[in-house]
Amino acid sequence: MEKLTKDPNALLYAIAGGIAPALLWLWFWLYEEDREEPEPFGLILITFILGGIIVLIAMWMEKFSINFLKDNTTQIIVWASIEEILKLIGVSFIVFGNNIIRRPIDYPMYFIATALGFAAFENVLYLIKPMSTSGSVVGMLTGNLRFLGSTLLHAIASSMIGSALGLSFYIQKYRIPYFLIGLIAAITLHSVFNFFIMKGGGGNFISVFGFLWVIAIINILIFEKLKRMKTVQTV
Repeated sequence: MEKLTKDPNALLYAIAGGIAPALLWLWFWLYEEDREEPEPFGLILITFILGGIIVLIAMWMEKFSINFLKDNTTQIIVWASIEEILKLIGVSFIVFGNNIIRRPIDYPMYFIATALGFAAFENVLYLIKPMSTSGSVVGMLTGNLRFLGSTLLHAIASSMIGSALGLSFYIQKYRIPYFLIGLIAAITLHSVFNFFIMKGGGGNFISVFGFLWVIAIINILIFEKLKRMKTVQTV
């Protein structure tokens, strides 16, 4: 914090660098959703902010879990599970038990909004130290722009859970199996991303980021299917 006081702009750069990518991704997914029937902006904003608050809980739980985790691979899986489950709980506070969900595609949108809020605050914390010690430009480049990959990762991973629930929107008896598949897929993707980033020391960032984009394209195709499901139901 002392270094931040010497360079008061460092905190502003960290906030801008952490939040801007998340807001861009949020705009992208909102644009992909449905421009004729968009989600209420207020609810999306609340969901986004809630995702940021969840980061503090995740940090405490991950720090506490170190006392029990001796193997790096186990730590990666447990930490990924903590983050995905906490984001799931955050979404639950917003959507479950309410009448917010009207269409299959609504599920992934709220999951993505929560995930991007989580990623935004996580990125701010990640950028504060390098920016305060190395300056804004060097700080942004530290870690091979890891925070950009992290933002996309959180959005895609949480979207898997939301998309699974969306696909089971009209088949209630399959909701739990679909949900479990989505949760396992999210934790697996999150764990694999963290494993290869840590194993490669950031040197394999481009290949990992490319893999994330492949998954993102698959998610976009699922989005299109969810939108068509709404159309079929209303005919």
